[in-house]
Amino acid sequence: HSVVTLGVVQVPEGRRVFSRMTVFENLELALKNDKRVRPTLFARLGSEQSGKIDACLRLIRLKGEESRLAGLLSHGQKQWLEIGMLLMQEPQLILLDEPVAGMSDAETARTAELLNELRGKHSIVVVEHDMGFVAEIAQQGKVTVLHEGSVLAQGRMDQVQADERVIEVYLGR
Repeated sequence: HSVVTLGVVQVPEGRRVFSRMTVFENLELALKNDKRVRPTLFARLGSEQSGKIDACLRLIRLKGEESRLAGLLSHGQKQWLEIGMLLMQEPQLILLDEPVAGMSDAETARTAELLNELRGKHSIVVVEHDMGFVAEIAQQGKVTVLHEGSVLAQGRMDQVQADERVIEVYLGR
């Protein structure tokens, strides 16, 4: 809780959406507001909050799916919903652990588009093994390659890809 109040949110590798709730209900539940029992029991969704949910639905490309049960979404859509739920918290920093694991190529491309749309509005740290995806989202950002818990290389994507140590460790020369 104290980390979230600082503006830091995290998407762990295992997905966490409420599958028996609708897409809209998942986003509504994630709204940044007073979560104590009394305010929650008597809460009414205002026009400003509805507008935030609607904007988020458009951003995560789930507009039109708001009444669908989250459990019926594709793997990629569930990930986008989870990212949307984090965005409802108005974070400054988003930590993503393997956000495209198990996604189709189309879902991976859409996730890259989503993260690129968030650039400049949030700081984003991504742990990912799909270097094509990393190249898509790290256009001007810094890439850090770790090996056995230590920094192996750091810099622009093209620099890291040309680094002999990275090539040796990850391509096994």
